[in-house]
Amino acid sequence: MSADAVAFGLVDGWGGSFLRVEAFAGRYRLIDLVGTGGMGSVWRAWDLRRSAYVAAKVLGQHDAAALLRFVREQSLRIEHPHVVAPHGWAADDDKVVFAMELVRGGSVATLLGDHGPLPESYVAVLLDQLLHGLSAVHAAGVVHRDVKPANLLLDVTGTAQPHLRLSDFGVAGLVDEPRMTRNSTVLGTPGYLAPEQLAGADPDPRQDLYAVGAVAAELLTGERPGVDGKVPAVDGPLGEFIRRSTAADPADRPGSASEAGRLLASVGVLPPAGIAPWADEPDPPEVFDQLPPLPPTWSPTGPTSSPSPVRPTSQAGPTRPTGLIGPADSTKASRADRVPTGRVLRWTAGVSFAGAVGLLGAAAWLLLR
Repeated sequence: MSADAVAFGLVDGWGGSFLRVEAFAGRYRLIDLVGTGGMGSVWRAWDLRRSAYVAAKVLGQHDAAALLRFVREQSLRIEHPHVVAPHGWAADDDKVVFAMELVRGGSVATLLGDHGPLPESYVAVLLDQLLHGLSAVHAAGVVHRDVKPANLLLDVTGTAQPHLRLSDFGVAGLVDEPRMTRNSTVLGTPGYLAPEQLAGADPDPRQDLYAVGAVAAELLTGERPGVDGKVPAVDGPLGEFIRRSTAADPADRPGSASEAGRLLASVGVLPPAGIAPWADEPDPPEVFDQLPPLPPTWSPTGPTSSPSPVRPTSQAGPTRPTGLIGPADSTKASRADRVPTGRVLRWTAGVSFAGAVGLLGAAAWLLLR
């Protein structure tokens, strides 16, 4: 168990044992940590309402920037087989959780790191699915603004055709949404940003298409695009697709994700559905389950028994993390799926209640800006 998880106040610092017995806000029971980052932690969790495993992103309400990203992301409801969007959320004291489908195969970044450069036909399948997902996103008036391998999740498919899910809409923006303020902040990840995005242009779907081209070059070469905007050179059938997608002038790129999909199909390397020409290669790319085994009290169909509370001993670590549900807090009302108000907005960095309400009020118009 990482020190980040202990510091975040979700485990007791003694072997990673849970202090929480009751479900978070009466709905989400956190099971095990599957990832950490600057914006919080991601857990495998059990959704009591849906009776299903979910991925639960947990963050503290003391981080204003993270909270705004949370409010922005949880507002999206895009239903598509190649998009992962939050389907529920809850807040309790100084912690916020939002849940989405649990995707078990890791990310395209993980696959690339494990395998190295991917076969052209495999990359074509990934790009085709990504463009279908982006077509739905853009049809909803949203620009993702952070398309990169780490945000492309994969279902477990072995060596068969992959199944990609576009995730993490924390910096997404609305098409043609007028901004009330201007600042020098550039949202996204260096190397995948279109030139006009770096210059602070308003959200435009063609910015996502630039990122698709940069991702394609990386998957084929194993080289990450440079922060200076230089995309690795690619020859072969997909070379023209990449050059068109990453044109410096957005007018020279495909006009939509659908148009980019037609350009991709015209290249002639996209295999038919269900066909995996790479499977016969000596070292085919393989997407396997990246999650650790479930703890003993859990089975593939859910909990096998009620967990027992674990209390810390004399080892170092907090004796009771702030804001976690415990026996003394069992009467707290559930705050799942609604804007947190009242006591739930208790911040831990000297921010007043009025300031917390003000932030969420500001988020109402900052959403997807």
